[in-house]
Amino acid sequence: MSRETDPLLGNDTPNAQPSRLTKYLREEITPAHGDLVLLFCYIITGLLDSSAVFIWGSFVSMQTGNTVYFGLGLVGAEDDRWIKSGVSIAGFCLGSLCFASFHRLFPARRRWVLCASFLFQALCVSLAALIVTVFQPGRDAPLSWLVLVPLALVAFQSSGQAVTSRVLNQASLTSVVLTSIYCDLFSHPEFLSTKVVRHADEMRRLGAVLCLLLGVILGGLWAHSTVGMMGALWTAAILKSWIFVAWLAWEGKSEEDV
Repeated sequence: MSRETDPLLGNDTPNAQPSRLTKYLREEITPAHGDLVLLFCYIITGLLDSSAVFIWGSFVSMQTGNTVYFGLGLVGAEDDRWIKSGVSIAGFCLGSLCFASFHRLFPARRRWVLCASFLFQALCVSLAALIVTVFQPGRDAPLSWLVLVPLALVAFQSSGQAVTSRVLNQASLTSVVLTSIYCDLFSHPEFLSTKVVRHADEMRRLGAVLCLLLGVILGGLWAHSTVGMMGALWTAAILKSWIFVAWLAWEGKSEEDV
């Protein structure tokens, strides 16, 4: 005969073991080949930045250019590009603070942590894409929340890629800048010899340049098409979702091995 204090479910005991799914999500992923994810992120960066510069007039990932635009605005630029650039810088900085805090609060390489990070990034881009799809602000649209909010959302999420490069111990592959990569690539003592292909770091740098260039071409095609920014944003949201799926399937190690 049951009593009022008996648990309603048979497995509701203090010693209940976590489910297999819970254990899987709490695994720490192995950082091996994580550079492939960051190189893929360079494609997304090129896609978003090229289309954003053409249509919105500011970058959403590479903040060096935005800093130049913002500085020019402070000394009397006639257009509103400096305002958009300032919003993008602010969004990126706030995102860096939030994503870094998230990875410090929880074990940074846990499967669920990386999945949550990229799922949130995908949701930010999707929300921006939804706003652009519904209200369809054109290239010459006046400065309003229809431009500033999507721009801030995309800049915010792009910082998550840079933070991930630190999590995976691939600080050189920030997925948002190329200047230092160009310097390191072309200053390598064996760059002009066939021996350079033996250096994994050099191949990563070259891959970063080519991936960003590919993304820029894709973004340019979208920007010059009839769908414009809407197509670029939805494409980026899909690509971010692919990374989320990749982390779900990534090789990991159990908590006992951590």
